[in-house]
Amino acid sequence: MKIKNVTDKEFAQYGRILDDYYEFGGIMEMMEQYPVPDDVVYVPCVEQLETGRTAINLRMRMFGELPIQIGYCIGKNTKLNALEYHRSSEVDIAVTDMILLLGRQQDIQNMVTYDTANVEAFFVPAGTGVELYATTLHYAPCSTDENGFKCVVVLPEGTNTDLMICHTKSYDDKLLFAKNKWLLAHEEAGIEGGFIGLTGENIDLSK
Repeated sequence: MKIKNVTDKEFAQYGRILDDYYEFGGIMEMMEQYPVPDDVVYVPCVEQLETGRTAINLRMRMFGELPIQIGYCIGKNTKLNALEYHRSSEVDIAVTDMILLLGRQQDIQNMVTYDTANVEAFFVPAGTGVELYATTLHYAPCSTDENGFKCVVVLPEGTNTDLMICHTKSYDDKLLFAKNKWLLAHEEAGIEGGFIGLTGENIDLSK
């Protein structure tokens, strides 16, 4: 699979690179305390990451004063496994080099199936922050080497946390997996409760 760069023009349909105003140095330094596990771990919010100038700028400028949460996704991963989308943008800050596997919500067929042949891969160098638009399908980043990856994830408050009620699993509810999180899983991934909506290959960058 060809791996493009977030600086390439093809990335523009999925998101944009954030400008230097945000100054991610402090957040990257905070992330040094977290070791990279063998599995992928996602924590929606970390109080330490949600303080300081960068957090204020993200809330005030990026999310237009909406309450936000800042957490992380870290681990070792080479597979697609699933794709998700939100009703909002997501900011990913690459603490290490990493690769994002991305698609478009517009390419979901009949609201429930997506062909993984449409997925594109983008390299995000360490220290880079990107906004992924609300219509961009994404999931856990992939590692560029055996050391794994670290990514800070910024979203509207409450996103990716447990749902409060049981949903009907029809129409928009069918893909609803968590608050503000609609997910299509690949059958090989074995994601409990995830709707099997990905057809085609479960992309593996190690091959």
